[in-house]
Amino acid sequence: MVTVLTAGHVNWDVTLRVDRLPQPDGEASIRSQHQSGGGSAANVAVALAGLGVRSELVGSVGDDDNGRLAKCELEDAGVCLDGLAVVEDAPTAVKYLLVDDAGEVSILGNDGANEAVRPADVDPDRVRRADHVHLTSQRPETASYIATVASEAGVPVSFDPGRRLGDRDYTETLVRADVVFATDHEAEAILESEYAARADDQLVAVTAGSDGAVLHAPDGRVSHPGFDVDPVDTSGAGDAFAAGFIATSLGLGLGPDCDTENDADDSARRRTLEFANACGALAASREGPRSVSTTADIRAFLERRN
Repeated sequence: MVTVLTAGHVNWDVTLRVDRLPQPDGEASIRSQHQSGGGSAANVAVALAGLGVRSELVGSVGDDDNGRLAKCELEDAGVCLDGLAVVEDAPTAVKYLLVDDAGEVSILGNDGANEAVRPADVDPDRVRRADHVHLTSQRPETASYIATVASEAGVPVSFDPGRRLGDRDYTETLVRADVVFATDHEAEAILESEYAARADDQLVAVTAGSDGAVLHAPDGRVSHPGFDVDPVDTSGAGDAFAAGFIATSLGLGLGPDCDTENDADDSARRRTLEFANACGALAASREGPRSVSTTADIRAFLERRN
């Protein structure tokens, strides 16, 4: 079975559905409250497991109730936690997600035990054994170390630096990455930064919510318009998109009638974006940052839409 190693944040999320996102000095009414596991690395790991990938996770949680709940959810989803550290002197990171009626999200949180993993804590053999490595927000030096080990072993690397891109120096990791995921806002910094001495074959996948996604490559760019769905919660849509993209890059998800061996082929790239956008759309149409779709779910969604 194909193995993907994800590395980065593992959170416990408290989702508050509100009638509106409050303005400064304003107030909003809470319609409902829901708790579940979160964190971009953990979300991608769970989504990949749902798509039939052997999913391994490198990250950290605290030795507390939230950490135990997060671990149980991940284990139930089929994620291998041999690389997950349990930290005694820091609590599990908790994020509070405010979700309005349009599915838009604002986030409050603390780092907690999220940044406990340092380069010396990472087993390099675990990285080398993977078929693909996906990195999310974490200590820059840890992300850089994992990316270096993977790339030197010939393991493809993808990277989603997340909202804190402007606050941290991820240059070394960006240079090592074969695929970079970013929102349309984050992409401005990535595509125009001086790190652009990147590998000639690097891809940058730029997501724009309901407006779909654009894939930038050295030999051109392709796009997919996305899918019109009634958004319920967009907090995990980007992670679901990344999982779908990674799965198809490994030859999974598209079905036996699709050939993606020539990754310079625009039609193959468009099919990859289509599948990834379908994963993101289904996630956005469900409550919580971690709704799991199977390959059959995605194919059924695409058959209905096409």
